[in-house]
Amino acid sequence: MRIEAKLREMGLTLPAKPAELGMPLPFSWVRVRGNRAYASGHGALNPDGSLAGPLGKVGAEVTVEQAYESARQTALAMLSSLQQALGDLDRVTAWLAVRGMVNTAPGFTKTPAVINGFSDLILELYGPEAGQHARSAVGMAELPLGIPVEIEAEVEIAPEA
Repeated sequence: MRIEAKLREMGLTLPAKPAELGMPLPFSWVRVRGNRAYASGHGALNPDGSLAGPLGKVGAEVTVEQAYESARQTALAMLSSLQQALGDLDRVTAWLAVRGMVNTAPGFTKTPAVINGFSDLILELYGPEAGQHARSAVGMAELPLGIPVEIEAEVEIAPEA
């Protein structure tokens, strides 16, 4: 449980399972197939699993710094889902692909700086060998419930011990 220990050392806690969002969500937060786990699009959560603010468009209601922090919180939400699905975050042997979406105001072009909040935390936790990943960071006209950031990922996993 090396990753969980590192999170504790950093003073970070994984949020609870996402709270109901007021609509049916007929999908898995994490889908495991063979030696891969596919994480559905996640947003930032508070420790109790409720949606974290601020909400709105980056470059208008949300600053780049706030959106960076939202991307970092999104990483914690995804790690929580992976932990629930896999039982141990150390089973993640490589972060393969990260797809970041940013709810942008017209003209906002600093989407990579926002998604760095996610990437920086993953690299800090997993190191350059397992944490390095291919990535996209695109701007979107809208995201669900007005969240500023949504991120999905694919990871390679070790077999259950």
